[in-house]
Amino acid sequence: MRLLVVTCLLLMSGPAVAADEVPLREVIDQHVRAGWQAQGIQPAGPASDAEFLRRVYLDLAGTIPAADDGQAFLDDQDPRKRQVLVDRLLADPRYALHQADVWDLALFGRDPPGYYARERQGFQRWLRDQFAANEPYDRIVRRMLMAEGDTAEHGAPMFLVQFDRHPEDAAVAVTRLFLGVQLECARCHDHPFEDYSQLDFYGLAAFYARLQLVEVGKLGNEKRLALGELNRGEILFSGQASEQTPGKKGEPVAARFMKGELLEEPELPADFKEEARFPGGKQPPPPRYSRKDRLAAWITAADNPYFARAAVNRVWAQFMGKGLVHPVDHLSPTNPASHPELLDRLSAEFVAHQFDLKWLIRETVGSQAYQLSSEGSASDAHPAWYERARFRPLSAEELLAAWRVATGYDASQPEAAAGGAPDERFKVQGVTWDYVRRFFGSPTDGVGNFQGGMHEHLYLNNGQVHSLITRRPGGLFDTLHKSSDPWPQRVERLFLQTLSRRPTAEESDTFAAYLSEPQNPTDRLHNAIWTLITCSEFRFNH
Repeated sequence: MRLLVVTCLLLMSGPAVAADEVPLREVIDQHVRAGWQAQGIQPAGPASDAEFLRRVYLDLAGTIPAADDGQAFLDDQDPRKRQVLVDRLLADPRYALHQADVWDLALFGRDPPGYYARERQGFQRWLRDQFAANEPYDRIVRRMLMAEGDTAEHGAPMFLVQFDRHPEDAAVAVTRLFLGVQLECARCHDHPFEDYSQLDFYGLAAFYARLQLVEVGKLGNEKRLALGELNRGEILFSGQASEQTPGKKGEPVAARFMKGELLEEPELPADFKEEARFPGGKQPPPPRYSRKDRLAAWITAADNPYFARAAVNRVWAQFMGKGLVHPVDHLSPTNPASHPELLDRLSAEFVAHQFDLKWLIRETVGSQAYQLSSEGSASDAHPAWYERARFRPLSAEELLAAWRVATGYDASQPEAAAGGAPDERFKVQGVTWDYVRRFFGSPTDGVGNFQGGMHEHLYLNNGQVHSLITRRPGGLFDTLHKSSDPWPQRVERLFLQTLSRRPTAEESDTFAAYLSEPQNPTDRLHNAIWTLITCSEFRFNH
């Protein structure tokens, strides 16, 4: 549903396939259409070029297109231009940067546990490199769970470092994120609704009971942290929470795969001795037999019944608004998929394509289901049967990046670091990233419901967003102010650069009349730009 911004102003190509192989995007559309027919649903029509342009830029590059790029796409008459744009964005460096942002937030959250995880530049660099190289998803996850090397130079160990000395927390996060299974309830008692016992939970946590954090030095200003794995050490199980008594130590629990067999470990020599702690200052030696490596191999195996399904469900939710199983981390017989055959097919194809994330994303956004308009009769932000495109608020990272493009901030600041390291791209003159992160960093409740509030309204109206409307040469304000074009043409440029579309006739007339008034012309232009970059249409991807 397009929001009329006039009111605001008045208020102040993919891999080749065999000839007999149906592309996955067509399979997606077949299953989604079947759902509509079964439910008697009339879907929305196709998204306009402008809708698609802004949506796919934000979803793949984490920002909006510049005005010239938007105008070129809208004027292009090539019937394949959408697929050409998708391929170009998947090859754009901003793709890796944005995917790293999305997955870093999924893996750590805004406020991760542990003392060290808040400073994880090494992990973020590593994650961007994985997406830039299009590393297979199973390899990315396996490296995180094997945690070899250190957090600054190699990056990947930081995922497990955040659960230092808390193997139970690691078990909860690993199963939720990579298997789509929620074991939290089995931590205190046998799961009341699922077939998981408390011993199942502690058997899984036992894989991480021997990990020990070691500081091995520094890389620049970053601490190099490594995870050593002892050859001995068990997790203790003392019964259900209701049975706990002071001083009860419990019995050791053998490592056990989820709902599977016990881990068979080789016996240690009778005379084997090991220090209780690894010495600091050097990389700890590998154990004789690694429990964590064995679990990493089991989780990421192609025949693991959970791994591929959890991955494709999470990717589907990222681009379609909600998972085929919703919430994404609750794959269970008690929570069936909306389109079970489609989930099976996506999982099988993902494995067959060697866990190629870029291929999966290309096919998803190439589907007609993804390219529906957001205008339709469904009132839910995330329609149950994908009968129209979803609405979602921009993340804090997307919002700041989009503001920079919309205002022409980078063009006006040759020294500005567009992209680059996470700490550099958030350094914007006059804007405090911590405020943006605080006010816009957690817009959802974990299941897709928008939770905006007065803090957003106050920041947009009274906060630092005004500082982005720079009057330096090259910025949008300067370009429009110095232009000799008639105001309707300048208004078109204003809309293309902020909302990635041309204005309606009513919007064009209203803005042109407002901006052509002789009183306070610079204030009027500033207000017009501010109106568009703070309105609801800008705040959401739809």
